[in-house]
Amino acid sequence: MRLGAPVFEKYDGPERWATALKSLGYGAAYSPVEASADDETVAAYAEMAEAADIVIAEVGAWSNPISPDDDLRRGAIKKCKVALALADRLGARCCVNIAGSRARRWDGPHPDNLSSATFDLVVETVREIIDAVHPTRTFYTLETMPWVFPDSADSYVRLIEAIDRDRFAVHLDPANLIWSPERFFGNAAVLRECFAKLGPRIKSCHAKDVALREKMTVHLDEVRPGTGGLDYRVYLEELSRLDPDVPLMIEHLPTAEEYAKAAAHIRAVAAGAGLSFR
Repeated sequence: MRLGAPVFEKYDGPERWATALKSLGYGAAYSPVEASADDETVAAYAEMAEAADIVIAEVGAWSNPISPDDDLRRGAIKKCKVALALADRLGARCCVNIAGSRARRWDGPHPDNLSSATFDLVVETVREIIDAVHPTRTFYTLETMPWVFPDSADSYVRLIEAIDRDRFAVHLDPANLIWSPERFFGNAAVLRECFAKLGPRIKSCHAKDVALREKMTVHLDEVRPGTGGLDYRVYLEELSRLDPDVPLMIEHLPTAEEYAKAAAHIRAVAAGAGLSFR
């Protein structure tokens, strides 16, 4: 397993980037460059990652490629293609986006998001992105989400089968799959199901947590790892059975101090289970 998080320290080149990551004890990283970077710069970071034993986990393509607005949809699809190409140049484990949304908000809920028509649109869109880029070193993935496909292990399996592309794989964010009290209290079973059904195709994972609040009707909040109810022991035990380079990437925290607390919790749980990070 590899652990990673954003780097808050400013860096002006590959060596300082690698040094900053190693000083924090991380063996995985988010993309250190933007899609506009020239080939020489991208190659320099890729070479440094290999030399320093750092896995570049993912390139984000955050956008709405199934937007009901045709201009936004076309722009998002273009962004996804560019991001996938960057991931391939870097040798990142994946390029990741969510499927998008039929709402005006790119990641928001909408009554059509879980319809058969939207499922077909997601399939068509992912195929278009992969077929345009023809990646050979990376994979295009969709982050699991609570209100759009893939919203469960089974719906991810359905997408894999329908998209039918070798370079389509899995990005697992189990916190996003906890969308009811039943799944919150039974999240260990949700985790085990995800790894049982998707394990070999998982290329990168996110580290977050979920808290169920004591107010009506149901309030589930994303929180820092260790301050919610996600069963991190089960998560790490399942993750440890995969390719040892699969990264677990901490995200969505406001400060370096919060990331340090999250990393400390995750490492402590790993140590308690007799596990460690590369």
